[in-house]
Parts: sequence; C-alpha cells; structure tokens
Amino acid sequence: MNDTVIVSTAKAALRKEKFKKYKQYRVLLLMMIPAMICYIVFHYLPMYGVLLAFKDFKILQGILDSPWVGFDLFQKIFHDDYFYTVMRNTLLISFYKLIFGFPVPIFFALLLSEIMNPKYKKLVQTVSYLPHFISWVVLAGIFFTLFSLDGPVNTMIRWFGGDPVLFLADDRYFRSILVITSIFQGFGWGSIIYFAAISSIDPQMYEAAVIDGAGRFKRMFYISIPMLVPVIAIMLILSMSGILDAGFDQIFNLYNTQVYNVADIIDTYVYRKGIVEMNYSYATAVGLFKSVVALILIFAVNRLVKIIGGKDHALW
Repeated sequence: MNDTVIVSTAKAALRKEKFKKYKQYRVLLLMMIPAMICYIVFHYLPMYGVLLAFKDFKILQGILDSPWVGFDLFQKIFHDDYFYTVMRNTLLISFYKLIFGFPVPIFFALLLSEIMNPKYKKLVQTVSYLPHFISWVVLAGIFFTLFSLDGPVNTMIRWFGGDPVLFLADDRYFRSILVITSIFQGFGWGSIIYFAAISSIDPQMYEAAVIDGAGRFKRMFYISIPMLVPVIAIMLILSMSGILDAGFDQIFNLYNTQVYNVADIIDTYVYRKGIVEMNYSYATAVGLFKSVVALILIFAVNRLVKIIGGKDHALW
C-alpha cells in the first residue's frame, strides 16, 4: 500500500513539474502552433496521396476506387532509360552544389568574424543576405540578361576577341551556371549558423592564442575550425538529406529544351509527368522513390559521421 502511495505521489509531482514547464514556456509553445499546423496541412495530410504510386489513378473514380497495380509503376520507372538520365543529372547537380557550395558559407563566416569594424561587418552581412530573399523568378530574369548574347558577359568576351556564347542554352556551361548562381543566392544566408557558432566560442581561447603568438590564420585553423566541426557535421547530414533536391525553382526558371539532357532533374521530370501530362500515378511513384532514397542517404551519412567523429557529431 505504501509503495502504491509513493508511486502515485511521484507521478503527481511529475505531472505538476511538467505543467510548470508548459506554463513557463507557454509563449514559445503558442509560437510553435502555426508551424505545426503548417507541417500537418502541407506535409503530413498530403501523404495520403502516396497511394497513387500503387494505383492506376482514374480521375472519375478517385484515389480509393482506382484499381491497384502494386509495384508495376516502379518497374516501369526502372525500365525507362530517360529516368536514369534524370537521376544522373539530379545527383551530379546536387553533388556539384554540395562540393563547391557547402564550404563557401563556412569560409565566408570565418572571414566575416575577422572583420574588426562592426559597421562594415553588419553592412557586409546585410548585403550577403539579400539574394536569399529574392525569388528565383527575379534572379532568373537577371541571369538571363547577364548571360544573353547582348549581355555584359558576352560583351566582355567580344572585347577580348571571342565569339559570343548563349550560355543558358549550351549544355557545356549550364551546370556550372547552376552551381555559381546557387552559391550566389545562398552563401550569405547559409553563413548565419556558422557565424553564430563562431560567436559562441570562448574569447579566452583566442586571447590565450594571441599571447602565444598565434596570428589570425593560425587562430582560425586551430581554434575556429575545430570548434565548428560539430555544426559542420550536422549541416552536412541535413544537406545530404536533400541531395536529390537539386533546386526545382532555380532549374525550372533557367532551363530550356536545349539543355534537358544535362539539366532535367527528378523534380522537373515529376512536374512534367504529373502537371503537364497528367500522369499522376507515375509522377507520384517517381516522387516516392526519390523520398525513399533521400531517407536512406540521411541514415547512411549520419552513420558515417558517427563512425568518423563520434556520437557527439551525429544527429542521433
């Protein structure tokens, strides 16, 4: 009997403690509600549509009454030669962006942290953030102008005696333009988390290094970068989770039929199959395949980071 009373008392105390925490953080919980509603409405409820990947969807019959086809659509995907072209383009563009784009925010944050003038530092930060808030529709218009036959880039080429090139319709240059413009649009915004991590490093470590005669670059390589490793590992895992998201908005606004063989990715392929051709079941199957591969990749990278850097550097 005494044990039962003790357990009941402990549970009551635990509930009271939880209630106090909820009351203490009630403002934060209220702020979280819109985000939760957004995720439920736009991310979880649409998962009902995944059924289309296993059905021969008929609009008049609806999703539930359409006939089941099992894994026939996935077999069709794997027997489609063009799908492998789309898959290759997606992986290549994503890896190019990861290899060349992932280090840029880190280096930018490191260099920004070395600026002593606070006004100049804030100015540089603000200017670097601006492209993130510009729609790819607007940015695409700017880049079309820059790389057009009469644009500034081709004008400079003519000055040096070269022939003008229609860069956005040439498959030799299109992927490079995608990577460069992606870095331009996102490096400033991506540096925020690294800059915040650098700001949280104990200043006494830098002071001790200065006393020992370490210059700026040595302080950067022996203090800043090692302290950033956990953040870099987490951001790498999150980046790998989106490795098959090669950038629909960017590519959709920049590409054309002349560069389909190097620029057509899974997302644009799904858009054409689903929205343009109204082949909803096939498009859903391709999208589901993409999500499964992304899930496998994030688990694999998390495991790799855990093996190399230990549990402290992994997400779970």
